[in-house]
Amino acid sequence: MSLPQPPSAPLSSSLAGRKLAFIVTEDWFFVSHFLPMLRAAKELGLDVTVVTRVRQHRETIETEGARVVPLDAERRSLNPMAAGYAAGQLAAVLKSEKIDLVHCIALRSILVGGTAASMAGIGSRIYALTGLGFLGARTDIVGRLAQRAVRLLIRGLQTARTRYIFENTDDPRLLGLNPTDPRVTIVGGAGIDPDILKPEPLPASPPLKVAVVARMLWSKGIDVAVEAVQRARSRGAAIELSLYGEPDPSNPKAIPDTTLRAWSEESGIVWHGATRDVAAVWRDHHVACLPSRGGEGLPRTLLEAAACGRAIVTTDVPGCRTLVRDGIEGRIVPPNDAEALAEVFVALSERPDRIAQMGEAARARVLDGFTERQVMNAVKRLYAEVLAP
Repeated sequence: MSLPQPPSAPLSSSLAGRKLAFIVTEDWFFVSHFLPMLRAAKELGLDVTVVTRVRQHRETIETEGARVVPLDAERRSLNPMAAGYAAGQLAAVLKSEKIDLVHCIALRSILVGGTAASMAGIGSRIYALTGLGFLGARTDIVGRLAQRAVRLLIRGLQTARTRYIFENTDDPRLLGLNPTDPRVTIVGGAGIDPDILKPEPLPASPPLKVAVVARMLWSKGIDVAVEAVQRARSRGAAIELSLYGEPDPSNPKAIPDTTLRAWSEESGIVWHGATRDVAAVWRDHHVACLPSRGGEGLPRTLLEAAACGRAIVTTDVPGCRTLVRDGIEGRIVPPNDAEALAEVFVALSERPDRIAQMGEAARARVLDGFTERQVMNAVKRLYAEVLAP
């Protein structure tokens, strides 16, 4: 079943020149995931500003037609004093830029950006929750209390002209919203350009080549993938695991370099570091794996692999199960279950025909609600609604 799409509606030409500000913690995160939303705003004639911590991607954003305003705000912590200081700085920026609509991306930006919008007197807001990160991956009492606190904080930043963007149908309920609420828009993640990421022939097998492309975080279940491959290989299965990605120093769940290097010393496991060519990764691998412990919105890495026609093995957590249906586009296993994951790897290593079938289904799935153009059209309708007179 495809993601629900808002009904089509004419877009008002009166939007030209209205001012939109994206609030996002990191410039790399905006460039890797949200340029289609910037392009959607520009197609409507909106004047766009991106407020973010600037590292290496300012020029890329400016090339797309947006102004970039630097704002240093550490996303590692939700410390109230630090967040309040950042909100005060941001409110001054929003007033100076005479912003009409703020589009806050991810949890910390919603809390800081929503507070700043209140201080600046801006009622038109879009809160895009792209998952709860490590908070969403916690199932203990601390995690549940933190999620409840976040829900109350975001509700306190809601106005009559606040709308929400989610990437799966589970996350709205965390905020006490129904996925069918008219204030809620569900989009296919950041969207994928299917003309750039295309299926390629599968590599020869054996061995079964599995890749994880993600930030090297404990919450992504990287250790579970490593243990599962170790177990599968101990049973004689011809399987190799490639890890692509870097630890995120601003994330408390980053995996140390020493651990990643130690895993690479294991037979059949290699950590390659970051990659900028995901198409090449999937050209050389049969299966995409993301054994996430939770907290996902809709993982872009799975969308990219699916667009390239690769079978997916992931876990039964929000976001991952939004894209993958067990036995169709791939396999779904319980989170934190290395044994179940190992059994799937062994089974797939014996069925290259199933891998090919799942890859074809994954490509078809992406085309049905998860492309950049489909996401852009949904966002354009949302901007038009919020900015309507």
